[in-house]
Amino acid sequence: MPPTTSSATVPGPDPAQPSGDTSETWGTGLRRPRAVLWDMDGTLIDSEQYWIAAETELLAGFGIPWTHEQGLTLVGSPLPRAAAFFQGLGVPLEIPAIIDFLISRVSSAVAAEVPWQPGAVAALARLRAAGIPCALVTMSFRSLAGVFVDRAPAGTFDAVVAGDDVTHGKPHPEAYLTAADLLGVPVEDCVVVEDSPSGVGAALACGAVPVGIEVMVPLPDDPRLNRVRSLDSLTPEFYDRVLGGEVIDLLSAPSA
Repeated sequence: MPPTTSSATVPGPDPAQPSGDTSETWGTGLRRPRAVLWDMDGTLIDSEQYWIAAETELLAGFGIPWTHEQGLTLVGSPLPRAAAFFQGLGVPLEIPAIIDFLISRVSSAVAAEVPWQPGAVAALARLRAAGIPCALVTMSFRSLAGVFVDRAPAGTFDAVVAGDDVTHGKPHPEAYLTAADLLGVPVEDCVVVEDSPSGVGAALACGAVPVGIEVMVPLPDDPRLNRVRSLDSLTPEFYDRVLGGEVIDLLSAPSA
C-alpha cells in the first residue's frame, strides 16, 4: 500500500535499479520486528555525496570555501540547523531559501540516479516479502523524500516521516515515535536503522532496537547499540537475535 502519510500511489521500480534477493525466507520460530524504521541519507542511499556537492555549490556562490571534511560534520543534521550554520559562515540568504537550494540540487541528483547503498534493496525486499512494515524516517524534507520513495520498489514504505513533518529533529526521538504511531505499532517492538551519531541518538532515545551502520562518519560506541558494516548483515537471524535482547557489534569484530 502507499505510504501512510501520502495519498499518492508509489510507482513500480526503475528497471535500471538493482533487484532484491527474496530467496531468503523468515524461518519458523524466528522473532520478527513489528516494523523497521529506516533513515534515508547515508543509510539506504549514498546521497551524502550529493549533499556535500550542493553545499559546496551554495557556498562557492558567495566566495566561501567548503571542504568534504567540513561536509561530514553536518551528516545527519536537521536542515534548518545546517542552514543556520551556513548563515553563520556568511551566506546572505534566509533559512528557507538555503534549504530550497540544497533540496533542489539533491532532489535532481536522486531523480537522475538513486545511489542505493550495498545490500539496501535486498534488505528492504526481505522485509516486504515477509509482510513486515517499513517506514522512511528522514531529516530531509518531504519533497526530497518523495523523490526517493517514488523510485523505490512499489510498496516498500508504509509510512514516511520527513524533517518538515516534525517539530524536533534528530537526535530528538519525535520522528521515530511519529513513525511508529503512524504504523500503529509499539516503538519498542520496532528496529531502527541509522548511520549518523544524531540518528543513533534518536534511535536510542525512542526506545526501539537500534542498529547503526557505519558509512561516512564513526558511530558511537554505546553498549546498547547494534553496529554493522553492511546492510547485508540484516538477515532474519540478525533480527531474531537483537529482538531477543542480544547486542551485536560487528564493528569490533575483525572484518573478513
